[in-house]
Amino acid sequence: MIFERNFIILKLKTVHFKGGVFLINHQEFVVQTIKHPLEPLTAEEIKAAVTILKDEKKIGDHVRFITVTLKEPAKKTVLNFKPGDPIEREAFIILLDNKEEKTYEAVVSITKGQMLSFEYIPNVQPSIIPEEFEECERVVKNNPEFQEGLRKRGITDFDLVMVDPWSAGYYGIEADEGKRLARAISWVRKFPNDNGYAYPLTGLVAYVDLNKMEVLRVEDHGVRDMPTTDGNYIPELSDSITLRDDLKPLEIIQPEGPSFEIDGHYIKWQKWHIRFGFTPREGLVLYTIGYEDKGKIRPILYRASLSEMVVPYGDASIAHRTQNAFDAGEYGLGRLANSLELGCDCLGEIRYFDAVLADAKGNVRIIPNAICLHEEDYGVGWKHTDWRTGHVETRRSRRLVLSFWATVGNYDYGFFYYFYQDGTIEVEVKLTGELNTGTFDETGKSKYGTEIAPKLNAAYHQHFFNFRFDMMLDGLKNSVVEVNTVPEKRGQENPYNNAFYTETTTFKTEQEAQRNLKLETARYWKIINPNSLNAVGQPVGYKIMPGENCLPFAYDDSSLLKRAGFLKHHLHVTKYDEKERFAAGPYPNQNKGGDGLPKYVSQNRNIENEDIVVWYTMGHHHITRTEDWPVMPTAYINFQLKPVGFFDRNPALDVPRPISKNHTC
Repeated sequence: MIFERNFIILKLKTVHFKGGVFLINHQEFVVQTIKHPLEPLTAEEIKAAVTILKDEKKIGDHVRFITVTLKEPAKKTVLNFKPGDPIEREAFIILLDNKEEKTYEAVVSITKGQMLSFEYIPNVQPSIIPEEFEECERVVKNNPEFQEGLRKRGITDFDLVMVDPWSAGYYGIEADEGKRLARAISWVRKFPNDNGYAYPLTGLVAYVDLNKMEVLRVEDHGVRDMPTTDGNYIPELSDSITLRDDLKPLEIIQPEGPSFEIDGHYIKWQKWHIRFGFTPREGLVLYTIGYEDKGKIRPILYRASLSEMVVPYGDASIAHRTQNAFDAGEYGLGRLANSLELGCDCLGEIRYFDAVLADAKGNVRIIPNAICLHEEDYGVGWKHTDWRTGHVETRRSRRLVLSFWATVGNYDYGFFYYFYQDGTIEVEVKLTGELNTGTFDETGKSKYGTEIAPKLNAAYHQHFFNFRFDMMLDGLKNSVVEVNTVPEKRGQENPYNNAFYTETTTFKTEQEAQRNLKLETARYWKIINPNSLNAVGQPVGYKIMPGENCLPFAYDDSSLLKRAGFLKHHLHVTKYDEKERFAAGPYPNQNKGGDGLPKYVSQNRNIENEDIVVWYTMGHHHITRTEDWPVMPTAYINFQLKPVGFFDRNPALDVPRPISKNHTC
């Protein structure tokens, strides 16, 4: 594919052009080449947007930049874009004024060099940013009351204390109303490189005002017995780990290089066409996904991303009962992304992409190698042996992998998108890292967790992931149907009582489309385009093929389900609205509840043969094990978007035969 070049043109009155460089108030910004409206903001664009905003609003040091991201153009603009068309570049910025204790949203035109809007957003708390975590830990460790609690526990070297600031949620505490809070819980190391999560200081809790960056109160619920064994998983720090010596090298070699082509953030692989971006909140975002068929690129998805991630804990004790983390909306998975290493996180012929973000001061922050792209063998794609003739046809399956990893406190999450040669898209989350640990109360046990090491408790919890899919199967007008399998009635038409068939229901409104999985009927949901028919006259479609899943155990009137009401259903379908981006709403941090998907679907809009968004929630139910300590073997949770009638026949028929050492298979 050939792209014509488009250039950012800054048109501020204070802009001057000099030798290929634009000057804004005497600051230099190199001219950037932008090839598509959905290309993520470049470092120079972030610098320009921040400079424009600071210049117009006279922003001081008491204002933090929470996010600086691309303000995505309207869907119509993107879909009608042709190479060479002019591109308007805008930045969407969320700011937190610590002095005024107010949140603002701004839109800056980078192309025009001016601020387009600046709006105060009342009664919200934006996500907690890494700089606040670092400052919060320092403030807590320097607090005299907290230090006194440490001394009660025999701790005098405060540098060895680990403080994890957790989001505080909302529990109707009058003294906390309107404050920007973190609930800080602690552990202690025996030495600087020790795994502190082995030694929880359960019962000692600090509440911190993040705007004023001061400790509001310290709660001390009593000294508890400390676990007696270390939790070190680094071989050099543990006498109990002897590394295996019988593992031979495994190398993945592609002597002719990978099969994909890259142009900026556009990927062409086999018949797939994919565009991607990266945001501080969602991490990887996929755009305009299509598959070549019948001589054209057939659209499947306009936009796909992780909308929200919620980790509710099931412990009713004082230490853990308020732990319900919204990892995307309260912290931001993109800004917590890892820098990936070849041979460690990825194997094979790898292409990496940096994540370009902004820090609290609006300075550019680059996470090198945040995104990994590669292809991998995935076993047999299809195979058949004709037993009469002995003829064998076999095809290997290969998939394209686009991924990133994020570390949220003690947990590590890998987010993987797989594209298969048969048109299947798979979404997988890999969960590893460390359990959130605590000690036991005076009873010496807990009904809400597992003793994973002597005197060390790991609370039961769950991980929920909501993915938002802005569908575009062969066009913008789509519908969603539910398919249930039912047994045929007993009688003459079913003489051996073995028959079954499917019943299909088309959802007409948003309220109808709040649905849960049902094993008894092998229930699944299918997105269709009723205006596009396949070779046998069926509407083309893709189905959600679920993997592991669960439902929350919290009651409807719990703080958790007031704030994350979308967890009650595995499926939601909404009519497209560009403002409805997140399942728990735009600002879940300390939100009282009722926002997000429950609010969206209360409009009960028509969703039949409309521009629709499909939201799917999958859950991992984690009853903790001793084998999860001191670091968890990776758990995998996934689902697929699988073509059902989208193609007239197996689209992987044209995959070439594999070549063995002796002959072609």
